[in-house]
Amino acid sequence: MSNIYNDGTYLKNNPTWDSEHSSWKAEQIKRIIVRNRIPRSTICEVGCGAGEVLNQLSARLGDGKKYFGYEVSPQAFELCGKLTNSNLTFFLKDLVEEDGAYYDIVMAIDVIEHVDDYIAFLRKLKTRGMYKIFHIPLDLSVQTVLRVSPIFYSRLKAGHIHYFTKETALAALEYAGYEIMDYFYTGSRVDGPTRSWKANIPRIPRRALFSLNHDLAVRILGGYSLLVLTR
Repeated sequence: MSNIYNDGTYLKNNPTWDSEHSSWKAEQIKRIIVRNRIPRSTICEVGCGAGEVLNQLSARLGDGKKYFGYEVSPQAFELCGKLTNSNLTFFLKDLVEEDGAYYDIVMAIDVIEHVDDYIAFLRKLKTRGMYKIFHIPLDLSVQTVLRVSPIFYSRLKAGHIHYFTKETALAALEYAGYEIMDYFYTGSRVDGPTRSWKANIPRIPRRALFSLNHDLAVRILGGYSLLVLTR
């Protein structure tokens, strides 16, 4: 599975590298950083893709900060190069293998579901920063288990090889040695950009049920991710 990020398969399936969601994701990240008053002189993203999340975040958090993106895909790294500036630097490297690399904040945004041995990855990543921010898609819900096809779609198109609920995501982080500081649901398929009118239809029941009971809506209908701040 990991070869799809090097041989061009992932780029073929996702030609924008999901950059259209980057502005929305950056807004969620800013929210969790600001409300927890996290020091943020240096911010790093592992598996930064096309680099647009870091680019959007730098615009929101202002000057005086340095941003660093690590990416193992040559195709994604080529896209990153267009965004490089005096405050934003990209590396075609694996952050967890970089001795001495250490940042105020390390972000793994929609990453761990792609990693073969994600527990080992999490344990290594823990040593690379003071605070860590994870964005984890919650692919498991009643409707995805009943329908099955959404789970296979996330595997074939997006490269997901692990599937989480809120509870299993938090448990995995704690098992890997992280202290959970804060978390909240993000509605990527409810509030984020959409490509078609068909994708808008499920938003209505999701929003309605979410307004009544967050956990129940996510467990039954899905369509949400989890943003987690740890140290």
